[in-house]
Amino acid sequence: MTLPNQYSEGNQGIQHKFIYAVSWLSTLSGWLAAVMIVAAVVITCQMIFVRSILNLSTIWQTEAVVYLMISATLMGLPYVQLLRGHVNVDLIPILLPAFLRKYLYFLTLVLSVSIVLVMVFYAFEHWYLAYERNWRSDTVWGIKLWIPYLALPVGFFLLLLQLVADFSAVLVGKDTPFGLEDK
Repeated sequence: MTLPNQYSEGNQGIQHKFIYAVSWLSTLSGWLAAVMIVAAVVITCQMIFVRSILNLSTIWQTEAVVYLMISATLMGLPYVQLLRGHVNVDLIPILLPAFLRKYLYFLTLVLSVSIVLVMVFYAFEHWYLAYERNWRSDTVWGIKLWIPYLALPVGFFLLLLQLVADFSAVLVGKDTPFGLEDK
């Protein structure tokens, strides 16, 4: 696994080690998301073979593909944030002078962290209810729902960590706001 250059481990303090560790976790999460997508594609191909060639019915495949794709989306969030791959509008940051750009960056990150923190709380609560009450899907497969629901709190928590690491990286000067160079 390779990390973006701005996040490579340096000889600086604990904040840099935190940034590096979170970047590593985000990269690992991205790889896990990619594996889930490949697994979903393989299961889809197997399902097509079983239904078309063998003329048999499928039991678990459709549900597994849905859960894998949703989990891949959630687990991929921190990696996409690490690479700055989320859709954004950077017209305002480009037009602002460097000192105002930094304030806007911190404002947007504080708002993002706040929203994701709420998502982590409710995702964990939802996962815990499914675990505690032993919820199962009402399909023939009947999977315990806490298993696919685990991607909710884990994905949002890793995204939260990545946002905090991004905040720290700008604070210590290891990165620039919005990835834009100063004018």
